[in-house]
Amino acid sequence: HVQLVESGGGSVQPGGSLKLSCAASGATSSSRFIGWFRQTPGKEREGVAAVDIDNSTVYAVSIKGRFTVSLDQVKNILVLQLNNLTPEDTAVYYCAAGHPKSLYRVLWSSDYQYWGQGTQVTVS
Repeated sequence: HVQLVESGGGSVQPGGSLKLSCAASGATSSSRFIGWFRQTPGKEREGVAAVDIDNSTVYAVSIKGRFTVSLDQVKNILVLQLNNLTPEDTAVYYCAAGHPKSLYRVLWSSDYQYWGQGTQVTVS
């Protein structure tokens, strides 16, 4: 089992930045990928960025160039740096760990087994 705890959400003006952190514990080696997803009311959970155990990264097209994901494998902390935020980035951001069935599915929420409780990001 893997436990994930997010922190770092908050409110920021358009164009601002935030840094989200996710502390992972437990059987983290059982998951090939760890990543960030986000969800707004009435919408499906959307993959944002993910990193695998070899430190290869995958980003959603909608945020590429603005967000950066990184993994400290010693401390088991996943970080998402969010820059140049827009109101469309407002969402609850979740950290998740799992073993996607293929590289094509890395940002599919259905392929992730472990989830944190989420942290709110508001841009206005």
